[in-house]
Amino acid sequence: MHQSSTLYVGMDVHKESIAVAYVAKDHDAEVVSLGTFGTRQCDIDKLIRKLQSKAKHLVFVYEAGPCGYWLYRYLTKKGYVCWVVAPSLIPKRAGDRVKTDRRDAMQLARLMRSGELPPVYVPAVDDEAIRDLSRAREDTLRDLKAAKLRPKAFLLRHDIRYTGQANWSPAHLRWLSEVGCSLSIAHPCAPAPAYWITSSACIRSVGGNVIPRAWAVLRLITSSNFVGCSTGRSAGLAPFRILST
Repeated sequence: MHQSSTLYVGMDVHKESIAVAYVAKDHDAEVVSLGTFGTRQCDIDKLIRKLQSKAKHLVFVYEAGPCGYWLYRYLTKKGYVCWVVAPSLIPKRAGDRVKTDRRDAMQLARLMRSGELPPVYVPAVDDEAIRDLSRAREDTLRDLKAAKLRPKAFLLRHDIRYTGQANWSPAHLRWLSEVGCSLSIAHPCAPAPAYWITSSACIRSVGGNVIPRAWAVLRLITSSNFVGCSTGRSAGLAPFRILST
């Protein structure tokens, strides 16, 4: 049996499964679906062994998506060529509306062989840490803004005004807690005291710790091993639990 020197391997990557298809470098070769594999490190090693029995040189490709770049880093660390492509830049035939994992993997392998897939930039570990840090900061500030707007909107509807100097100062936060308790007694349908206390605590916690916590996350990310030891998944997102505490 003729063994091709190069295989182009298309992968449709999901959280718990990877649909795999391959095609030989020869232009008359047919695309073959290899089935579905798991996303653990041992599953990826099993896939590599199976493909190595068919060709010496393997070229992998998959779409950029929510699963990140852990698979790219794992394959390139083992010395294989791996491309990540943008879904919006994948050529599509008019009228081809049937979309399955198997068909997507076969299409990626076919287009990779024909040279029609442009790769996207895969950030380095430090670059991705800065990107995640920026996104975490934006999410935290958005939560802070929402926590501030909720009690202010409720008080405005009831024409309750703060006569102090600065909003969200320690004095203003104490006043919010007192107003919340008074409203709960006078109006049974008003938010419970726990609502006001929670809002105040959220503003104190989030507002005073956005930058220190973000830098703590960055330090943990850059010192983490981004390839999980037992699962093969990225271990770099675990430190973001700090932002939710």
